[in-house]
Amino acid sequence: MGASRGPRLSGMQKQVLSLYRGFLRAARAKSAEDRQQIESLVSSEFRRNAKEVDRKNFLYIEYLLRRAKKQLDQLRSPDIVGLSALNVSFSQTKHPTN
Repeated sequence: MGASRGPRLSGMQKQVLSLYRGFLRAARAKSAEDRQQIESLVSSEFRRNAKEVDRKNFLYIEYLLRRAKKQLDQLRSPDIVGLSALNVSFSQTKHPTN
């Protein structure tokens, strides 16, 4: 392979891209309708997180990576036909006062 022309990616960025490609590959094994739904959800989730998550918040990014790896493992199962989104916002979560 030739030299890459793009910017050098960090290890975490490579993990994110690898997960994204993994989701798209796993979606290929599903029906056309499920594939379209999965690709749309994956694309919107990755774009949303790219905009909203602080790039220096490594703990939260690592959490998202672990969660995505679990979801990808589940999606690869032949019994699973689709994904669902869970929107969690830590900045808006109210903590009870004791």
